[in-house]
Amino acid sequence: MMHIKLFNQVFFFFSIILITSCSGNPQLNLSEAVLFPKPVSVSETGSSFELNAKTKIFVTNDSEELLGIGNSLVSILNPATGFNLAVETGSETSKSNSIYLKISDLDTKFGSEGYKLTISEKNIVIESVTVEGVFRAIQTLRQLLSDEIESTQKQEKQWFIASGEIEDYPEYAYRGAMLDVARHFFGVEDVKRYIDLLAAYKINILHLHLSDDQGWRIEIKSWPKLTTIGGSTEVGGGEGGFYTQEQYKEIVAYAAANYITVIPEIDMPGHTNAALASYPELNCDGKSPELYTGIKVGFSTLCTSKEITYKFIDDVVKELVALTPGPYIHIGGDESHVTDMEDYIPFINRVQDIVNSYNKTVIGWDEIAHADLKNEAIVQFWAKEENAKKGVAQNSKVIVSPSTKTYLDMKYDSLTNIGLNWAGYIELDSAYLWTPDTFIKGVKKENILGIESPLWTETITTMDDIEYMVFPRIIGHSEIGWTPTSLRNWEDYKERLIKHTKRLKLMDVNYYDSKLLSE
Repeated sequence: MMHIKLFNQVFFFFSIILITSCSGNPQLNLSEAVLFPKPVSVSETGSSFELNAKTKIFVTNDSEELLGIGNSLVSILNPATGFNLAVETGSETSKSNSIYLKISDLDTKFGSEGYKLTISEKNIVIESVTVEGVFRAIQTLRQLLSDEIESTQKQEKQWFIASGEIEDYPEYAYRGAMLDVARHFFGVEDVKRYIDLLAAYKINILHLHLSDDQGWRIEIKSWPKLTTIGGSTEVGGGEGGFYTQEQYKEIVAYAAANYITVIPEIDMPGHTNAALASYPELNCDGKSPELYTGIKVGFSTLCTSKEITYKFIDDVVKELVALTPGPYIHIGGDESHVTDMEDYIPFINRVQDIVNSYNKTVIGWDEIAHADLKNEAIVQFWAKEENAKKGVAQNSKVIVSPSTKTYLDMKYDSLTNIGLNWAGYIELDSAYLWTPDTFIKGVKKENILGIESPLWTETITTMDDIEYMVFPRIIGHSEIGWTPTSLRNWEDYKERLIKHTKRLKLMDVNYYDSKLLSE
C-alpha cells in the first residue's frame, strides 16, 4: 500500500513538471531585463509570456485616449513582429494570450505617472491611475521585449517577455530636455524625432529655446518682422528658419500625444539681438543692430525703460499662450550683462505680471532670483548656487540643470569634434554620478521640481549631431529624474548601458560610443 501511495506522489510531482514545461515558454528572469530608467520594484516568477499573432490587446475602459495609447502600442509591436495586432474594448482581464490596458485605483504612491505591470504566462495587465501612467508602462513593456522589436523590418523570431511584476513611479514630477533651435534651426520632423526618443525614456518636458541673438524661431502675427528678419539667419550665417504657428501647434500636439509638455522660451531682456534687429523701436537708441551669426553672449538687451517693450512682450506672450496648453512660459533672463541690475529687476518683475495675467507660471534661468519672484515662479539653476538659494528663500521651486552635469553641448572629452567645454568635459560617468537633492547645499528635495538637460546648438547643425551629444547621457539623466537614489549605481548602470547599445543601434540613434562602455 505504501508503494502505491509513493508511486502516486511521484507520478503527481512529475505530472506537474510536465504540465509546466509543456507551455513551451522559456524560463526568463525579469530582474535581468535591461530597463531605463530603472524601475522602483521588480519581482520575478521565472517564466514568460509569448507575444504572437493571436495576442489580443484590450482597453478595459471606455476611453478614446486610452484607445489611442493602445494603438501606440500596436505601432511599436507590429513592424518587427509582422503581426497585425489590433486594439479591442473589453471589461474583463482574464482572457488568455491578452494584453490589458486598465485605469485602476492604485495606491497614492503611484501618483499620476506610476503604474503596475503584471506579466504571467497567461496575459499581461498594465494598470495606472491615469492614461499617462499607462503610456509610461508601455515604454517599459517595449524594453522587456528583445532588442529586435526596434527594427522596422519583420524579424523571424519568437517574442517572449519575462514574467513577474513591476511597480514603478517617478522620483521627480519634472523630467525635461531643452533643445535650442535659435542658434541653429531644426525643422518639425527633427523635433518629432527628438520627442520620440525622449518619450522612450519617460521624459515628460520639452523646453524649446525659441529666440536668441542669432535667430527668432516662432511666428508672431502681430510682429511679423521677428521671423522675416530675425528668423532669416543662424550661427555661421546659414538661412535659419522658423515655425509657423500651425507648425508649432503640430509640435505641441505631437508632444502631447507622447505625454510630453512643451515649454516655450523667449529669452529676455538679453539674448535679444534677433528681435532688436527686426524692430528698431525695441532699442533705446531707436536703431536696429546688424543680424548676428557669432556665438558670443551678453551684449544685447531690450530697452527696459520703453513702454513699447512691454507692449511687445505682452503681444508675444499672448500669442504663445494661445498656442501652448501647458502651464509654463519660460522668460529666459540669463546673461543679460549689459542690463544694469536696477533696470533688470523691475523688468523681470513686470514680465512676471504679464505672464501671470495669462494664467501661466513663469520659469526663468537662475538670474531671475534677483527679482521679486511672484506666484510660484520657478528658478532654473544652471550656474550660480546662490541664485538657486535666493529662489528657495522666496518659496520658489528649482529645476536643477547644472551646466557641469546636464549641459548636453559640453564635449565628452578633448577629442570630441563638436560641442563646447567652458563648463568642462562631461563623460558618461560624470553625467550620471550626481544627485539633485545634494548638489546644492541648502536646496533639498522638497525644494526641487525636477531635472532638465539643455542642449545648446552653437556647434550642432544636424539631427545626427543632436543624437551624438544627447545619447547616451540623456538616458542617465532620465534615470536620475525617475529612479530613487538608493537604487542607482554606476557599475549597474554601465552594465545595463553596454547591453542597451544594441537597441540604440536598432533605433538608428547616432550615439557616442564611450570608451567607458568597453572597459
